[in-house]
Amino acid sequence: MAYIRKFTTGSGATGVQVCYKEHGKVVKTVHVGSATTEKGIKKLLREAQGIIDEGKNTLFNIDRFSD
Repeated sequence: MAYIRKFTTGSGATGVQVCYKEHGKVVKTVHVGSATTEKGIKKLLREAQGIIDEGKNTLFNIDRFSD
C-alpha cells in the first residue's frame, strides 16, 4: 500500500514523500521534494500522486475501443 506523507522539514518548509507499507511497516520511502509556498506544495502532491498511479492499470482502456 502506498500513501503520501507531508511533514515539516528542519528549515520550516513542507516536505512530501511517497511511503510504501507492507504488513504494517514502511518498507520504502521516495522523497518527492519540499516547498515553502502553497502552489509548490500542490505541485509536489500532484507529482506524488503520479508516482503512486504509475503502477496502476485503469479499469477501462478507452483507447482500445476507439476506431
